[in-house]
Amino acid sequence: MAYIIFVNPQLMAAAGMDQGASFVATCLAAALACFSMGLYANWPVGLAPGMGLNAFFTYTVVGEMGYSWQVALGAVFLAGVLFVIMSVTRLRAWMLNSIPMNMRIAMGCGVGLFIGFIGLKSGGLIVAHPATYLALGDLTQPATLLAALGFLLIAALAVRQVHGAIMLGVLLTTLAGLFVGEIEYNGLVSAPPSIAPVLFELDIAGAFEVGMISVIIAILFVNLFDTAGTLMGVATRARLIDDGGNIHNVDRALKADSSASVAGAFLGCAPVTSYVESAAGVAAGGRTGLTAITVGTLFLVAIFFAPLAGMVPAFATAGALIYVALLMLTGMRELNWEDDTEVIPALLTIIMMPLSFSIANGIAVGFISYAVIKLVAGRGEDIGFGAWFMVTVFLGRFIFL
Repeated sequence: MAYIIFVNPQLMAAAGMDQGASFVATCLAAALACFSMGLYANWPVGLAPGMGLNAFFTYTVVGEMGYSWQVALGAVFLAGVLFVIMSVTRLRAWMLNSIPMNMRIAMGCGVGLFIGFIGLKSGGLIVAHPATYLALGDLTQPATLLAALGFLLIAALAVRQVHGAIMLGVLLTTLAGLFVGEIEYNGLVSAPPSIAPVLFELDIAGAFEVGMISVIIAILFVNLFDTAGTLMGVATRARLIDDGGNIHNVDRALKADSSASVAGAFLGCAPVTSYVESAAGVAAGGRTGLTAITVGTLFLVAIFFAPLAGMVPAFATAGALIYVALLMLTGMRELNWEDDTEVIPALLTIIMMPLSFSIANGIAVGFISYAVIKLVAGRGEDIGFGAWFMVTVFLGRFIFL
């Protein structure tokens, strides 16, 4: 998970936030969330600002929609509060069961493609072109070449099952950039930067705007489905499911996860969520909350490596973004490919996220097309309340905003 301490501050800085403060906020939010998961739920799950939603925060909410990062943090807070409410009531199970499985899978895969697009762009591997919209970047440029080699290095290390493949790839690419003169050495260890520029800077009142409804809904549901899938997978690997199919302390795990986003917003972070990489800790023997507490402690130690984090360039983290994106896309094999009324809206969701450069727009197109195709096919009874809710929200956004 350690790659997030390099990637997240860069994404937050692109939204106008102080990079040093965002680095400290990333480490603190991850540590507090891990401690909560370990002490309260006793689960071997690590948490940190989530990949995908941090890109949505920066490039869609702030970049495309034009909101300030303070208002975007307010939206993260409100989505977190709604997630907490769903976690302590029956709303969670009701909503999860009423959203089609294909659409749940599509959200995660689409976020992956969105992340991959950003990674290719930040590494200079794809560039704007007046005739074809996009074109291959100039591989004769050292930074672009290092971005490509960085991705190949991460993929090769991961295939060979080297622990920390992503972090090693980022650090080795940074070292190569230092060697060829693309970056300057700033040191490794220092006192932590001040978190003051982002601490408690969220604008909750500004997020109470009609235009933010779709943003809050997108953050909420992507976080909800991502968390549910991650916790289910880790529970299976860690044998936290009894013979009756009941998952030990799952309600506490969901409460710990949902409350982490609320706390993270106060610290100045994009939504904090459970990491699927926790499965690596389980595979290494982690079975209790002590695993999560250890991860949290190491995030606290990382705060003192601010010079290293600040030295890591965008071309070094590009490979990490692309690799994580490809991992997320593997979920497409779980789609129901036999039913066109299910798979077509799912595929639209996946491809529209990067092409519209918006997670919210991708979800909107997917659910609206789902309802239309089902109704035309004479299968309106397949549309659950949760799906109708999503269609109503996003149709309202397109009509009135």
